[in-house]
Amino acid sequence: MMFDRSIREWGVDRGEDYLFSCVRDVLDKADLVVANLEGPITTRKSVSVGSSPGGPNNTRFTFPTTTATLLAQNGIDIVSIANNHAQDFGREGIESTISFLDAAGVAYFGDPLEERVFTTLVNGVPLAFIGYNEFQRLVGDLWQGSMKTVEHIRAAKADGYLPIVFSHWGSEYVGANAQQKRLARSFVEAGAELVVGAHPHVVQEHEEYLGKHIYYSIGNFVFDQYFSEDVRNGLILRASFTKRGVENLEEIPAYLERDRRVCIQ
Repeated sequence: MMFDRSIREWGVDRGEDYLFSCVRDVLDKADLVVANLEGPITTRKSVSVGSSPGGPNNTRFTFPTTTATLLAQNGIDIVSIANNHAQDFGREGIESTISFLDAAGVAYFGDPLEERVFTTLVNGVPLAFIGYNEFQRLVGDLWQGSMKTVEHIRAAKADGYLPIVFSHWGSEYVGANAQQKRLARSFVEAGAELVVGAHPHVVQEHEEYLGKHIYYSIGNFVFDQYFSEDVRNGLILRASFTKRGVENLEEIPAYLERDRRVCIQ
């Protein structure tokens, strides 16, 4: 989800809730909704609004201070901030994002400051959400690498949680690469119950490995890319869990409309 650039402008013009108006019913039916927040929430003025594609500020994001409340009001409970835009405004931006999320009651995981794992109990099912970011830059003495992710998975599993890994990785606009596949399988071998990927902006391959589901990329959700059908098509995953793991998994096709809404296809 990206709330800067033309998404920000349409939110101002139509009201931010408009962006989710096509999918709100689907989100409301879930016990818990998790999504990737692709940038910081700050008081800074946007530098990407009005910028030219390919320009220096076109992909440097800062989201409105209302973004966390917008997420909460539209049924999004937890966000991953393990991605390549979380640090677009440095440590200040990360700390600001966390402050706004906390105030709105939206949980988070994968931040580069503390490498937070979020654990919760949903209808008696213990879940642990873990972020992996291939593009992580060093912040202080922390570096969220794949070995750290494996450690988080093993620790969560040992504590009785079902580890769910959200990974930010791969190359944009193409299929999953060998590095993604190697890492995803290592996460499953460590005990991950489900691996869900983002960053490539297109839906990549899905596979089962050792009986566990891996979605290498589920594509765009809230984003202003329309140059091909591949970038306009994404997936919402509806996963049902028991204490033993994933019981059922449903793919719900999502589509980016040019009026900046994300809708069910």
